[in-house]
Amino acid sequence: MAVDRVEILRTTQLAIQEQNRELEAARERQMQAVVSQTSTGSADINATFGLDRNYRLVYLRCHFVGTPGTAVLTLSVDSASGSAYDTRLFTITRAGTNRDVHFRLTTEESREPSPWAFQSGDRVRLEWTNPDSGNITWGLEVGLAIAS
Repeated sequence: MAVDRVEILRTTQLAIQEQNRELEAARERQMQAVVSQTSTGSADINATFGLDRNYRLVYLRCHFVGTPGTAVLTLSVDSASGSAYDTRLFTITRAGTNRDVHFRLTTEESREPSPWAFQSGDRVRLEWTNPDSGNITWGLEVGLAIAS
């Protein structure tokens, strides 16, 4: 009878270890999955993006087409904790026609805990004043991934 209990415990421990390995692999896959969100227009950019859980920014892309013109593109956080916590995160001084934006976080910056991680309810905000509204069209894409 004692041998049966020992064997049952050993088998159970092995099953739990295997289940923990599978859960860790699933968590790792989930952390690598990137959700792409987009916006487009020909007026000013004032777009927000986010997920309904903790997330991190992975990349930002913006393509501009039309008459020549550039302006400042700002990336900020619209904090769920209130305006006292809203923060400008990054500024690109010349974004526009022939000055597309390609912003990708490095592997080091993407590791947990990432300085580019946000809480559920926080929104990543992008703003750009179109220097020739109606004549410059833009297409914006952000990549977001679940954070712990």
